[in-house]
Amino acid sequence: MSDPSEAYFAQDLEAMDQAENYFDWIFEGFGPYIGKDILEVGAGTGNLSKRLLKFKPDRVVGVEPSSNVYQILEKRLGAEPGFTPVRGCLSDHHAKWQRAFDTVMYVNVMEHVEKDREEVELASSCLRAGGHLLIFVPAQPWLYGSADELFGHYRRYTKESLSALLPAADWEVVDLRYFDVLGMLPWWVSFVLLRSKKMSPGGVKLYDRYAVPVMRRVENALPPAVGKNLLLVARRKG
Repeated sequence: MSDPSEAYFAQDLEAMDQAENYFDWIFEGFGPYIGKDILEVGAGTGNLSKRLLKFKPDRVVGVEPSSNVYQILEKRLGAEPGFTPVRGCLSDHHAKWQRAFDTVMYVNVMEHVEKDREEVELASSCLRAGGHLLIFVPAQPWLYGSADELFGHYRRYTKESLSALLPAADWEVVDLRYFDVLGMLPWWVSFVLLRSKKMSPGGVKLYDRYAVPVMRRVENALPPAVGKNLLLVARRKG
């Protein structure tokens, strides 16, 4: 394996397989903007791809650059009607997808991209006018810790740094919010203070079962001023 972070990223994906309520929460924010022609960049092992297929789109194209993760994606969903797995990065394929999609989604992916501004430009080129860009990323640079390093994250975002990727002339920001304020504390303890080198599937499952449903209700009623993550929905102008 050429990049050691691929192994840790695969472990991250495996741990997050337990986070059903968490992904439900993300899709609650994204759901109204999911269209019929969907490009999922960084499809991983297909966890979110399966959720996208529940929206009954015409097609979902899942792009995955990591060779070991792509093998899992292809095995899980390669024969699924309406889903096409594609090996590589968006930069490898964007020329053939100009204005081809009405939805482009990045969930826990943009932080892995060194040149994120250029990545957003590529995503824009693949979107039709009026199409939506859906982004979910880690937030708070001061929370950058051992897990971020091991997973190959270049950064954690603020509202300002994330929205700066979207020129006002090209984009209308429909929704931009902090997400999972409670999760900041266990993340800081585990990965900033203690410098843990693994994400516990059991811990993820417990947090997902007991904390996420409560925080989802609280944050829907009272949007937090800070959070462990950021959720963004932006509409591409003509």
